Amino acid sequence: MSGSSRSTTQLFRRLGQLYVGLALYGVSSAVLVRAGLGLEPWGVLHQGVAERSGLAIGVVSIIVGAVVLLLWIPMRQRPGLGTVSNVVVIGLAMDATLALLPEVHSLGGRIALMLGGIALNGAAGGLYIAARFGPGPRDGLMTGLHRTTGRSIRLVRTGIEIAVVATGFALGGSVGVGTVLYALSIGPLTQFFLRVFAVPPVKPHAGSEPCPAPEPVADDEHARAILPG
Repeated sequence: MSGSSRSTTQLFRRLGQLYVGLALYGVSSAVLVRAGLGLEPWGVLHQGVAERSGLAIGVVSIIVGAVVLLLWIPMRQRPGLGTVSNVVVIGLAMDATLALLPEVHSLGGRIALMLGGIALNGAAGGLYIAARFGPGPRDGLMTGLHRTTGRSIRLVRTGIEIAVVATGFALGGSVGVGTVLYALSIGPLTQFFLRVFAVPPVKPHAGSEPCPAPEPVADDEHARAILPG
């Protein structure tokens, strides 16, 4: 297979990873909603706004993502295909899953949903981050604030997520054991799945022009914004 054919195959693989990952991220967020034992930090905010506004939580996710993306402008952040797709695909997948997934009332079933949702979220994150089409709007907000304020990624990330959880909880969002477990486990899970879904570089045939090296799976700033350091 020629270098150009391998590059095309790799591009399609990356596109597939991007959209499958984003769709599964939306599914995992919906599963955590059905579990009812606490959502991921931004999910708490989305649910709180949905409770107050009467909008579907996936629609709220799209609106919040778009607003956060507007905040990139003064920080001169550059969105990629993955950034724009993140805003739309996750919210649509989330609402579609909630429409199909019935409520679960037994505690055992809800715990299983919570654990499955967190694991699926980590796998979905690894898929779309490894595709290398740009960070999500919320991750870009963190790295943009890190660059413009000079504060550490850890401090900026923690400050934003505390503010998001507190605001969402005040509006009626679900905070619980799932929120804590998510915070403790999502970094190791995503790091593991980043390795699993990493796209290998295209190796040129002997005597052919070397292909440009692919960009890293996730640049240091964006990786640290998502994964605990």
